[in-house]
Amino acid sequence: MIRSVPVDLVFCVVNTNGRELLLRGLDAIAREQAAGGFTSRVLVLDNASVDGSADAARAHPAVDEVLALDRRTGKAQNDSTLLRRAHEDGARHGLLLNEDSELRPGAVRALLAALDADPRAGAAGAALLRPDGATQAAAWRFPGLGTAVASALLLHRRLVVQGDGTTPTTRRVDWAQSACLLVRTEAAAQVGYLDPDFFVYSDEVDFARRLADAGWHSLFVPGAVCVHHEQLSTGSVPERRIVEMARGRDRYLRKHHGTATALVVRALTALPYALRTVAALVLPGHDARRYARHVTATLRPGRGEGLREAAEAFNATVADGRDAR
Repeated sequence: MIRSVPVDLVFCVVNTNGRELLLRGLDAIAREQAAGGFTSRVLVLDNASVDGSADAARAHPAVDEVLALDRRTGKAQNDSTLLRRAHEDGARHGLLLNEDSELRPGAVRALLAALDADPRAGAAGAALLRPDGATQAAAWRFPGLGTAVASALLLHRRLVVQGDGTTPTTRRVDWAQSACLLVRTEAAAQVGYLDPDFFVYSDEVDFARRLADAGWHSLFVPGAVCVHHEQLSTGSVPERRIVEMARGRDRYLRKHHGTATALVVRALTALPYALRTVAALVLPGHDARRYARHVTATLRPGRGEGLREAAEAFNATVADGRDAR
């Protein structure tokens, strides 16, 4: 266990069966460390991978410690574990990264500078690129009736998105993507870290909401760039991912706005997906089945199997194997 002199930040990397992307991301971290300007340590939490990820991370020269789980847990819980360790070790910041997040040069220094310049900023998110260089939306307004109406009117990009690759300067936003999110550990400890009831998706939205309720705010920093390879989005119809996204959104709304609002937002959110489903039937290159699954998952988020069930099934298999031995 590494407990040494406090550092400026701890790189908090969560990995689930993403060995090759993990190593690519660790190489990028090493380049950021070599460029200097801050002190750091690298913690990797391996979420019970079976592809040799944990051993590969231990062998990487940038990594100080690997926390290898023997059962799979949710992203919110794993991010909280790493942020808590960073805070206990005296680090001022924890940089949340997925295994599929690849920092571009200068990203860390840009994020640190943004938080250092704004004492009440509890978190700062980077601009995200797809592997082909296309920009992604990376910061948004908090979900609610207003954002649901905007999306139903197909005004999502204009009225809901607050930060993407075209944003010119650092700005305050409601919440930013946790694929590359620098968190002030003091703020995270104050609000109790991320809520483990969110297995994955909307966990960072809830976290930002609770930061805001406690007097902190979030930033979007376009000068910090990260390539987001989106490992979880593979597959023609990522069934479990769609189900888990709908669950997370509904959980957030019920937690912060109540059941009645959550039900109305379900209908408003399903509407643009239904329109896309119809359009996809006649437009080439669009997957009507995927849009239709978004409709059903949004209207009935309690049905279907999500990523939580996939993890539970994996854990049961591992437990059965132990019992057999």
